[in-house]
Amino acid sequence: MEFTFDLNTIWFILIGILLTGYAILDGFDLGVGALHLFVKEDQERRIMINSIGPVWDGNEVWLVTGGGALFAAFPLVYATVFSGFYTALILLLFSLIFRAIAIEFRSKQPMKWWRQMWDVSFSISSILIAFLMGVALGNIVTGISLDSQKEFYGSFFSLINPYTFMVGITTVALFMMHGSIYVVMKTEGELQKKIRGWVNNAIIFFVISYVMTTMYTLIYYPHMVEHFKNTPILFLVAVINMLAIANIPREIFHGREFRAFLSSCISIAALMALFAIGLFPNIVFSNPNLENSLTIYNAASSQKTLGIMLTIAIIGIPFVLAYTISIYWIFRGKVKIDTTSY
Repeated sequence: MEFTFDLNTIWFILIGILLTGYAILDGFDLGVGALHLFVKEDQERRIMINSIGPVWDGNEVWLVTGGGALFAAFPLVYATVFSGFYTALILLLFSLIFRAIAIEFRSKQPMKWWRQMWDVSFSISSILIAFLMGVALGNIVTGISLDSQKEFYGSFFSLINPYTFMVGITTVALFMMHGSIYVVMKTEGELQKKIRGWVNNAIIFFVISYVMTTMYTLIYYPHMVEHFKNTPILFLVAVINMLAIANIPREIFHGREFRAFLSSCISIAALMALFAIGLFPNIVFSNPNLENSLTIYNAASSQKTLGIMLTIAIIGIPFVLAYTISIYWIFRGKVKIDTTSY
């Protein structure tokens, strides 16, 4: 389908930007959680948690904003996805709750069993959140069972297959890479040296998962590369992604952790862009009945609604950006443990 820059397309892009912001920001939170149990000392685990302590809840604002934008701009997609993925979303919600509780409760008592219990909760919930998000993305690629009324008629277990499982693992690997770089940037001393050694392993884990998932996609879901065949310049996004990933170990080796983190952010943004380009103009593929797919046109709100919302977004998004930037600026620098720490 030919690209048309209209309100429907603008909202497709805006929602993609919001979800990309969430993947970049909460992605390193989830990566830190996935790596949490690899450190053994209580002080080191406190440093890990406090590296994300001031920002983790603010990062989740991007997910809420993205979900709200999806509800307003493409209500039929919101209704179909949230009802079809209901069990998975409940699991995701419980994981988000337990992660938050673990962060807040972990250091409230000095007993070892108490802290170990919340450490395990924090780590497992972080991994599960990343995995479920990957499974959801995988299902968007493979397509889900939609009837002529655009309603999902499958089951929770129909959402789990080798491809969606692989996308889930790839997402966990991506966030572990992202999180390890972030912790290196926020720590110093022995802990930093220890985690610096993990970065290359995390990159290898991600690259292997990513290559396998990409091959699976090219072979079994060729509709995701149609736009790249028709518009070869879009292949530059894939090149940017590969260069960003390749630059990470170079920057880590030279001790430029912030540049490595920026490269990781760029790679996540490029991956989201690749996903969006392959999907456009569809939002939810219907499998096997492709004619029942939800697109940016048949699932959208009215043009008037999209126009009014765009005005509100233009006013509101700068406030979200200003808040995010200010928080990161205030809490810049290395993590220090004191009486106010988690």
